[in-house]
This record gives sequence, structure tokens and C-alpha cells, in this order.
Amino acid sequence: MILLLLLLLSLLPTHTTALLFLESLLEPFTYEFFTNAILVSILVGGVCGLMGVYIVLRGMSYIGHGMSHAVFGGAVVSYIAGFNFYLGAAVWGFVSAYLINEITRRNKIKADAAIGVVTTAGFAIGVLLISTTRSYTRNFEALLFGNILGITDQDLAVIMLVTCVTAFFIFFYQKRLLFTLFDKETAKVYGIRTDMVELFFSLILAAVVIASMSSVGVTLIAAAIVAPAISARMLTNNFMKMVVASTIIGILTAFLGMYSSYFLDSASGATIVLFGTAAFGVSSLYAYIRKLHQTHSHEKYIRHSHPHVHAGEHLHKHRSGRSS
Repeated sequence: MILLLLLLLSLLPTHTTALLFLESLLEPFTYEFFTNAILVSILVGGVCGLMGVYIVLRGMSYIGHGMSHAVFGGAVVSYIAGFNFYLGAAVWGFVSAYLINEITRRNKIKADAAIGVVTTAGFAIGVLLISTTRSYTRNFEALLFGNILGITDQDLAVIMLVTCVTAFFIFFYQKRLLFTLFDKETAKVYGIRTDMVELFFSLILAAVVIASMSSVGVTLIAAAIVAPAISARMLTNNFMKMVVASTIIGILTAFLGMYSSYFLDSASGATIVLFGTAAFGVSSLYAYIRKLHQTHSHEKYIRHSHPHVHAGEHLHKHRSGRSS
């Protein structure tokens, strides 16, 4: 027994080794650029998780993907023309959001079709301009795949501003937004200007995409918006709990992805998205295990599931007429 205890003690790290290990874990935070990247990833993860709930519940997961492609065209145009990146992307994104809403409202066309046409056209314009001006190709790699380590003070300020505006909009327009998203006709009866609410929501989404694009990348931003929301949806059916869970999952996956990318020497945006995918996998597994736990059999061929949240005796009736 004493020999076994001595063996276990010998395997434990010494005080110096523990300090070195802790120092290596904290090493990334000694660099200012990494600290800024961590802050940006937390803000982006949180705001994407928050917006993702409304997008997923409305069944409009495609809009995040489409909007990121639309603003890409505006970013390319503004860069080549010598304008500010955010100015061109914002104008292009807001115009795209307005066109999508107008096409959907005035014509018998579903939102996904309008998104596909408008946003793909914007992306195609960007690709066309890049192909004719090849000297700018390298400058747009960060836009496509993200470059969170290259975040500037201006990028950080824009992301913080968009995060505050998004939180303000969700907090003060939550009831009208929910009413419009889930029961548009009834909302109109109660005097809610649903067209304006939808337009504001699209503009806020465009702003979130624009602010997140330089850190996560055009090709990955849709997953950053959707993954936390669908993970939260697997965990709860309560709307407010889903909003909180999605925001927290977005923050955690962004932080862990950014932190891990330092040691893995991998692309930050891709690592963040993969952590988001892993979160969805864990949430799905949890939901499946919970369903199995709530499922039981009464007879050989009679099997059902339901939550057991009550106490005392209860009665289950089946087609056979038997009860237990």
C-alpha cells in the first residue's frame, strides 16, 4: 500500500512543473493581439448566438449564409474603389436586406428564393471584380476565411457597437419581433407594423454579418449563427431559456475555438465553427439520452415516452384498453 502511494505521488507534477504548465496555458494572453482576438470572438459568438435563435425558429437558417455572401460584393467594390470597407459592406448589405423584404412582400415568392437570387448576385459581383483585378486576390482571403488575429481597433469598435445595438433591439422589440415572426397576420390585426419589424430585423442581421465577417469569414459565418441556436433548441423548449443557452453556447464555443487555435496553429474561424458543431453533437446526444430515459414499455409491443415531472399515482391508457 505504501509503495502504491509513493508511486502515485511520484506521478504527480512537482511545484515547478505545475507552474510551467500553468504558464504555458496563460501564455496566449500575454500577447495583446490574442487578447483582442479573444474579446472579439466572445462578442461575435454571443451576438451570433442571440440572433440565431430567431432565425432558426423562423426556419430562415439560409439567410445568414446568404447575407454574408451579399455583403462580400459590397466589400470588394468598396475596397477596389478606395472607400472604407464597412461603408461599402453596410450599404450593400442594407440594400440586399431591403430588396429581399420587398420582393417577398410584393410578390408571391418565398423568402428563401428571394435570398438565393439577391445574395448570390452580390457574391457573384464580388467574384467577378476579383477575377478582373487579380492584384487584390490575397487581400480578400481574410474576408472569405476570416482573420481574427488581424483585428484592428476599428474592427473591435464596430463589433462592440453592433453588439450593443443588437442587444438593444432584441430587448425593446422582443414582443413585436416574436409576434411578427410566428403569427404575422394576427400581429397586423393588433396594429403591429410587421413590414417595419421585419426590415429592422434584416438590417440588424446584416450589421451582425458585416461586423463578424472579418473575424469569422464569409464562408463560415452562417454556421456561427446557426450552430449555437440549434444546439440550444436540442436542450430546451422554453424560448427564454433557449435565448440564454444559445448566447452562452456561442460565447463558449467562440472562446474555446479561439483559445485552441493558438495551440493547434489552426485557422481561428474554422476552429470556432468546429467547436460549434461539436456543441451541437453533444446537445443531440444529451437530447437522445434524455428521451431514452423518459421512454419505457408497458407490454411487449406497447412503448411510449413522456416526461415524469409529477408525483403520486398516474394512469396510462392504450388502445388495448388495459391500464397500469
